[in-house]
Amino acid sequence: SAVGRGPEVPFNSEAYRISAAARGKELRLTLTPLGSAGAPQELVFRFGMSGSFRLCPAEQLPRHAHLRFRTRDTPPLVLCFIDVRRFGSWRLGDAWQEGRGPCVLSEYQAFRENVLKNLDDKAFDKPICEALLNQKFFNGIGNYLRAEILYRLKIPPFEKARTVLEALKEQEQERRRKNPSLTLSKKLKLMRENPDLLELCHTVPMEVISTEKNLSDPDHSDNYAAFKSWLQCYLVPGMSSLRDHSGRTVWFQGEPGPMAPKGQAPRKKRAQVESDPEAVTPKVPSRASRRRPRAAAKPPVSAEEEEEEAGDGRRKGRARRRRNVAAAPTLPEPEAQVKAERRRRTSARRGRGEAGSL
Repeated sequence: SAVGRGPEVPFNSEAYRISAAARGKELRLTLTPLGSAGAPQELVFRFGMSGSFRLCPAEQLPRHAHLRFRTRDTPPLVLCFIDVRRFGSWRLGDAWQEGRGPCVLSEYQAFRENVLKNLDDKAFDKPICEALLNQKFFNGIGNYLRAEILYRLKIPPFEKARTVLEALKEQEQERRRKNPSLTLSKKLKLMRENPDLLELCHTVPMEVISTEKNLSDPDHSDNYAAFKSWLQCYLVPGMSSLRDHSGRTVWFQGEPGPMAPKGQAPRKKRAQVESDPEAVTPKVPSRASRRRPRAAAKPPVSAEEEEEEAGDGRRKGRARRRRNVAAAPTLPEPEAQVKAERRRRTSARRGRGEAGSL
């Protein structure tokens, strides 16, 4: 599109197949020509906050469709990369971004080993909620996932990351000493029964993507409602929130932990009161009625009293008008009044020594 920030894609083919592979927060598309000797083209996408793909009819092209792949159907369909905020991006080539660790989903064992063998890294001097967003070690974990993971384990978000993870390392070593010949099936059973933080980094996102519907798709209200009901902590009423040291909001329950930013008080999310269609809407008093509270409080009067008060009011009104007419000075004619005003201004300027305007 004209406003897309990604590079032009130098690819041209009458027909081609699109395949995809994901790793952490990145997606790689491969465009493979069909029936020709052309070379494949690969693109690596990052989605930012709002990036997504959607397949739709060509005549219903959505706004913010920044990259478009058209089908040969009749009528044609379009596979669109949509990004409202334009935080997402794509780049040419097949290389994953440097500095990203193993994927929490597809490379779980390598991900786990990468964390536990690098606990001396300065990244783990930070609170655990901030370390979980470091893609060098937690490739694929984002803001809502960190809240859900920490909530399930009742870990304060601002506990030191190294303190939390070194305990996992000790537990794992103890488990190996007790069960040196533990089979894979028993390991999986233990993981399901007593998951630790690194195991939840794998299983919690799997809960979202392994459902029949994409729970996080905001374009379908039913799916998004299911996603909201799946959340246990993130944006849930009753949970507290603080901004971490990088400015991201973290949601939690209970105490924030010893490394919480100074000068902030946790804020609790209030439940939104849903409107009752059968509830009676209260009547808001008009401005005029608010001005006359005393008149409304007067006792009712009879018809004779009303007529007498009205007559007294007419007589008082006539007398008041006669007094005003007698007291009012005789006003000059409009033209004479204007001339008198001009003379007064001219004499005032001369008295101050001002020059006349040109």
